[in-house]
Amino acid sequence: MFPEIVVDLAAVRHNVRALREHTGVASMTVVKADGYGHGMVEVARAAREAGSEWIGVATLDEALALRSAGDRGRLLCWLTFPGADWAAAIDADVDVTAYTVAELDEIAATGRPARVQLKIDTGLSRGGATRDSWPAVVERAKQGERDGSWRITGIWSHFAASDEPDHPANDAQEQAFLEALELADGLDPEVRHLANSAAGILRPSSRFDLVRFGLASYGLDPAPGHTPDLGLVPAMTVRAPLALAKPIPAGAGVSYGHTWVADTPTTVGLVPIGYAEGVLRSASNAARVLVDGKQRAVRGRICMDQFVVDLGGDLPDPGTEVVLFGRGAHGEPTAQDWAEVAGTISYEIVTRIGGRLPRRYVDA
Repeated sequence: MFPEIVVDLAAVRHNVRALREHTGVASMTVVKADGYGHGMVEVARAAREAGSEWIGVATLDEALALRSAGDRGRLLCWLTFPGADWAAAIDADVDVTAYTVAELDEIAATGRPARVQLKIDTGLSRGGATRDSWPAVVERAKQGERDGSWRITGIWSHFAASDEPDHPANDAQEQAFLEALELADGLDPEVRHLANSAAGILRPSSRFDLVRFGLASYGLDPAPGHTPDLGLVPAMTVRAPLALAKPIPAGAGVSYGHTWVADTPTTVGLVPIGYAEGVLRSASNAARVLVDGKQRAVRGRICMDQFVVDLGGDLPDPGTEVVLFGRGAHGEPTAQDWAEVAGTISYEIVTRIGGRLPRRYVDA
C-alpha cells in the first residue's frame, strides 16, 4: 500500500439524506475548499445524487470549476472582491452573492440578467451588508429587478456561535435576520437561509427555507457535545504503510529536539507522512494512530515527511497499515480526536490533509 486519503462517497450520500430528513427543508451541500479536503467535484456529484437541491462554494473560481466538471444544478457562490469576473459566473448559471450597492452596480454593468442573493451581516461582523446599509442594498436590488438586471433568488446570513446552542448571539442573530427580511418587503426570494450545520441540526427555528450543510455532510460533528446521534458517517480515512519498526533503548530521544525520551526500552515505528501532507505539527506527542489493531501514541515532533509512534515492544512488519484517522468504527482515532489533541477543530484536520497524498474514492 501507499499513503493515501480514502473518501467514501456512499457515506456522503448517506449523510446528505440523513440531514435532509432531519430538517425537513431543502439543503445546500457546501463543497468549498475542495470539498473540505474530500474533493469538490466528487462530493458535489454525490450530494446531487442524494437529493441536495443546492451546492455552495466560496469563490467564483470554485463555482466555475464545478461547472467545467459538468455540474448543472443550483449553485451559490458568496466570496468575491472588487473587479471579480461576475460575467463569467452569470454566464455559467451561478447564483452570486452581493453585500453592497457597489457590488450590485458591478453585476448590473455586465449587462447580463443575473441570479443574485443578498447577504445581511446579523452579527458575525464578517461578510454581508451592515444593518445601516441594508435599506440601500434592498432598494438597489428592487431597482435591478424592475429593470431586468437580475432576479433576487435569496436572502441569507451566517451564525457566529451555532455550535454553542446557549450562546446569546444565536437569538440575537435570528432576530436580526427576521428584521432584515421585514425590511426587504417587496422582494420575493426563492430561499431565505441562515442555518449552517450546527444550527440546522440544533435550532429548528433557524431553518427557514434552506439549510447550508458543510461539515455535517462529511460525517463530522459540527457541535461536539451537543449534537444528537443522526447516524452520520465520517467519509474520510487517512492511512499509510509503516515504513520501519525498530527497538530503541531507555534514554533514547525521539525526533527533533528530543521532546520525548523513552523511559524504558521500547520499539518505535516510522510513518512516512508529515506536516507537508497536513499532519498538524501541533499534534506532536499527543495524537494517536491505529497500528496492527492497537492505538499507538505519536512520540516526538511530527516532521515534514514523517513521524514516529511508540509500538510498545511490538515489531509489526514494514507495510503494516497505519490509520491516522477515520470513522472510529474499528478502534482508529477520528478527525475530532486529532482536533482535540491539536487544539483546533475537525474542519482544519480534514481541509489541511493532502499535500502529496492521493485521494482514492470508494463506494462502501
